[in-house]
Amino acid sequence: MTFENIPSLLDEALTARGYTTLTPVQNAVIADEVIGRDLVVSAQTGSGKTVAFGLAMAPQILDGGLVSLAREPAALIIAPTRELALQVSRELMWLYGKAGVRIATCVGGMDASKERRNLNQGAQIVVGTPGRLRDHLERGALDLSALKVAILDEADEMLDMGFREELEEILNATPEGRRTLLFSATMPKPIVSLAKRYQRDALRISTVGEDRGHGDISYQVVTVAPPDIENAVVNLLRLHEAETAILFCATRENVRRLHASLTERGFNVVALSGEHSQSERNHALQALRDRRARVCVATDVAARGIDLPNLSLVVHVELPRDAEGLQHRSGRTGRAGRKGTAVLIVPYQRRKRVESMLRGAKIEADWIKVPTAADIRAKDHERLLETLLTPVDVEDEDRALGARLLETMSAEDIAAALVRVHRAKMPQAEDLLDDGSRERQRDDRRAGFDDSVWFKLNVGRRNNADPKWILPLLCRRGGVTKNDIGAIRIAANETHVGIAAAAVAKFAKAIAQPGHDEDNDVEIVQASGPPREAARENKRMARDGDRPQRAKLGVNPRGDGSPRGSNSRGDRPRGGGSGRDGARPFRKDGPPPSKHGVKHKAKGNRPR
Repeated sequence: MTFENIPSLLDEALTARGYTTLTPVQNAVIADEVIGRDLVVSAQTGSGKTVAFGLAMAPQILDGGLVSLAREPAALIIAPTRELALQVSRELMWLYGKAGVRIATCVGGMDASKERRNLNQGAQIVVGTPGRLRDHLERGALDLSALKVAILDEADEMLDMGFREELEEILNATPEGRRTLLFSATMPKPIVSLAKRYQRDALRISTVGEDRGHGDISYQVVTVAPPDIENAVVNLLRLHEAETAILFCATRENVRRLHASLTERGFNVVALSGEHSQSERNHALQALRDRRARVCVATDVAARGIDLPNLSLVVHVELPRDAEGLQHRSGRTGRAGRKGTAVLIVPYQRRKRVESMLRGAKIEADWIKVPTAADIRAKDHERLLETLLTPVDVEDEDRALGARLLETMSAEDIAAALVRVHRAKMPQAEDLLDDGSRERQRDDRRAGFDDSVWFKLNVGRRNNADPKWILPLLCRRGGVTKNDIGAIRIAANETHVGIAAAAVAKFAKAIAQPGHDEDNDVEIVQASGPPREAARENKRMARDGDRPQRAKLGVNPRGDGSPRGSNSRGDRPRGGGSGRDGARPFRKDGPPPSKHGVKHKAKGNRPR
């Protein structure tokens, strides 16, 4: 197939590689109106950017279809990580192989003296990381005086990683008449600033969809209790059984811990983080490519540049910093038209933050229940049946062995043994502490408290009332669970609690019985209404000379023997006087009301 606006040698390379069409970004950079111009290209990870800038710089590399014989490089490609730079080199090698272009790769962790020899022998294209390129530049091994085109790949990530100084030093060493191309998945303000400084009349090209960051990625979100995060990872891996999956953690330590845990459970897993040498990283990636390993646990930076053709599942074990980080991570899958799945594991308390992040990235995600052991068993059954029912060519030796088995075992026993052997190869699914019912309970609680009934306790802020001991006291005295208890509003001298309508009868009956010794002084009665109505009633009582009840004794309802009102440092209690033997009991009738009455309205207290 012949492609327009592409030199014949590159056309042959694309055809030999199996290309029948070009991606949107590849078509955009070779259009007639962009040839020779500076470009700012915003394209998602995995959209074919490497081949795109390989085609875009062809006019500067090839003169009349032939490679220039100059010893100094004509093109420089800067990438943020070793893996990405090596990937770019591999792509350009097959693209420019028929043209005889020499490519030199300069990255950290490799033999610097060998790189200098390659540069000295002459290379038309140089690919490298910012730090190593600057080192060669300062040592005089890299001559950029004849450079025709400079390309910054993943420019936003390089700035995030702190390479601004290195980039500026490298670009300042290039001729002013060079062509500059910026490729990035996102376009934050620092990239725009860099473009204004080093580009001339740059043309902006964006092939990122307006509705979603990655159209070929299906986003899912599971909410879990924090102790269930690791078990959720195991169950997600077992549910999807992806050919290759990558799990993102925030730190090296968490990568190390999760890698060890998954290995112990029987997964074929490798790890990538900053603590691994280049040799270890190469072995890990090769294990993923030849399928000796199927799972990779990695940090954000370590996963840059990974291009695995069978990567279909990305799991955000720990949440990314922002929407841009989410897209960069997720972009490891769903590449070049292939479908992929990205799953975010979200602790309950961080749900709102993730919702905001997804809105900012214009990503529509499905909020699903975390897979349970039962879900995985059902999925395993489907996969096994599908595998066994797929037509295959059976050799005579296999038929003979099957016949021998049928002589000694029934067909049902053979089938059961086959299933057992198949299941034994799989890591076991994990039972979750919370299978997602907690979220449903929260929704049910919100609905159940629409008609809640308020109860009143005769302790308040002056008695050091705190939900930490009030909640278990209510459960103990009322015979209910914390799911039956709604808002707790603490005022100066009393506390109001909302009880779900379905639990009111049980609660009222239980509190009518005498309390335990440690909390017998706390009186619980049904209130006349919500806290505001009760406050108005208390004001009326104070005006009429009645005084609200307070706690009878100075006993701490927590049952630790310390007087209510005392703090952890043993200071004098705030709620009552002190004597030689400690805090004296609170007065039953409490302090006399002020001339304005006793105020009971709680300010700044939020319902639990």
